[in-house]
Amino acid sequence: MDNRGARRNNKLSSVRCQPGASVGYRLHTVICLVLFSSFSAMAQHTGYKPIENPNDFKKQFAAESERVHTITSNFTQEKVLTALTEKITSSGQFWFSRSNKIRLEYKKPFSYVMIMNDGKLLVRDDQKETRINVNSNKLFQQVNRIIVDCVQGTILTSKDFTTRVFENEKTYLLEMTPASKTLKDFFLTIVLVVERADYSVTSIRMNEPTGDYTIMTFREKKLNVPVPDAVFTF
Repeated sequence: MDNRGARRNNKLSSVRCQPGASVGYRLHTVICLVLFSSFSAMAQHTGYKPIENPNDFKKQFAAESERVHTITSNFTQEKVLTALTEKITSSGQFWFSRSNKIRLEYKKPFSYVMIMNDGKLLVRDDQKETRINVNSNKLFQQVNRIIVDCVQGTILTSKDFTTRVFENEKTYLLEMTPASKTLKDFFLTIVLVVERADYSVTSIRMNEPTGDYTIMTFREKKLNVPVPDAVFTF
């Protein structure tokens, strides 16, 4: 079997093994939830133009981030694999607390829960439960740092990414290119669409070096509503 055929089989295997997918597969989704190439802006981001005042946007983005303490939202995720002709669609709920707590719960077509709380990570599906100490792994440490940057509104000045910002009448678009080799292994670029009204994330597109990509779209978002600690407890 040639290398291309082997890669195709690996992709198909990764789909078949859901919901018991690897922690690494789900981890790159977490990186951007709290978030957030070399193609030209006009070709890649139709309907957007480069923002006129990047520094003003960075200040406003940081200020608005300071005002957000909790987020609850429903989401739909579409995974597109170059080896397949159909999209893999899933949906669920997302919770976030400013104290670096995240819960991502897939409900359809499989049950899958990921919780990050106080430097620890829980991954649970119908088959097993895995607990990880974030501080024991360099990749997880980097993910945790990105989460903090997102929460504090400093992701636009993070050394982990180089970022270009575009705009249209209703939204901003942030194109984030990984700077570190570790993140480059996961992503080619990460593209966030942000509401102009409240600076909340509407969608995240994660482009992988293989040509595969994942799009997460958020709906029924609620900001700064009470979220019980039990949501993040494990």
